[in-house]
Amino acid sequence: MSNEPSYPRRSVPVTILRGGEGRLRLRLREFERKTVEAVRRIPGRRWNRSMRFWELPDTAKTRETLRQLFPGVRLPPATNPSGATQSSATPSGAHSAAVSSPSSASSPFGPDGGKTDVAGLPAEWEAAITAMSRDMVLRGLSPRTRKVYRGQVRRFARSMDERPDGVEGHHVANYLHYLSAVREVSRSYHSQALSALRYLFVHVLRRPVVLERIPRPKRSRRLPFVLSRPEISRLLKVGRSPQERALVMMLYSTGMRVSELVRMRRSDVDRDRRMVRVRQGKGAKDRYTLLSDRAAEALDQHLDYQPASEVWVFPGGRPGQHLTTRSVQKTLARAGERAQIRKKVTPHVLRHSFATHLLEAGTDIRYIQELLGHASTRTTEIYTHVSGKDLARIRNPLDSLASDDPDI
Repeated sequence: MSNEPSYPRRSVPVTILRGGEGRLRLRLREFERKTVEAVRRIPGRRWNRSMRFWELPDTAKTRETLRQLFPGVRLPPATNPSGATQSSATPSGAHSAAVSSPSSASSPFGPDGGKTDVAGLPAEWEAAITAMSRDMVLRGLSPRTRKVYRGQVRRFARSMDERPDGVEGHHVANYLHYLSAVREVSRSYHSQALSALRYLFVHVLRRPVVLERIPRPKRSRRLPFVLSRPEISRLLKVGRSPQERALVMMLYSTGMRVSELVRMRRSDVDRDRRMVRVRQGKGAKDRYTLLSDRAAEALDQHLDYQPASEVWVFPGGRPGQHLTTRSVQKTLARAGERAQIRKKVTPHVLRHSFATHLLEAGTDIRYIQELLGHASTRTTEIYTHVSGKDLARIRNPLDSLASDDPDI
């Protein structure tokens, strides 16, 4: 291997971590053609385009090749055939973990009963994420927030060579700069990553100094997409089953979030009062919203095909479980294509359409706020910028000019 690139011990250009299913993850710190060509010659290598790292088979031959390619590279401990990590001596000078590892720290299951997916991370990061998961449960964060925060911290940990107690402000700043400048993520994703890291270092590791100089990105203001009434009508006409028709009608007539809709129980539908109870919506708050006569009829037709003992209005494929949000999103996307709607049709677009059409019909914005479950009218006011009710009264100057001079 005399033709392979060689690197001094202190400037190894890669980071190698343990991946899942007997694989290693190799991330290049900077692009070098010689390095990439050498990695491509490793049998079984695979490029992960979304996460931007190489996946390699974790074999003795691969490890020997990596040691020859990158002298001084730090490899994760090898695993024996049973999947357990082989013991290795702790290098001299290594600092201790910032969070004491509980007995379940190395388990992929967190204290809240859900997967924390810490496989392949160093033990110190496994312990930190497990401790963070437990703290989020105690503070009452929603399952979705816990899942998002764990994912953001995992991605940060896999990009670091440092242990949690060795991370400094410049590490976080460089990572966030990489997200914005290289990956070009949205501002909301950038802010989400910062919030997750802030939770870890402030509430779990008790090291707020790491983030005290990290600014939060300015929030972008994007107007929501809204379907017109004719587009809603076309969407309703292309329903291929009672369930699909009921899904579209309920999303549009109630303004519910998709996560709220799939968790709706039969007992939440109050046909006499023409209302639907939304259980534990965003912010762990209950509320009531509208139920139209047409939506109630579509709901009855859908429920006729379901067992009377079924608890959920929209049951999933597995017994006792409700439909997944992803299934609803796919259903709406396919319906939008059949209806030949050029806009992207999602559950949240129907929620935006519900609010905008109510506003255009003259409904007070405070009522719309209650129906949507917004904590403040400032959130609901965004629909005033989408509504065309007042704009329709303004006569375009080009039309006025054309009426004065028909030859234009």
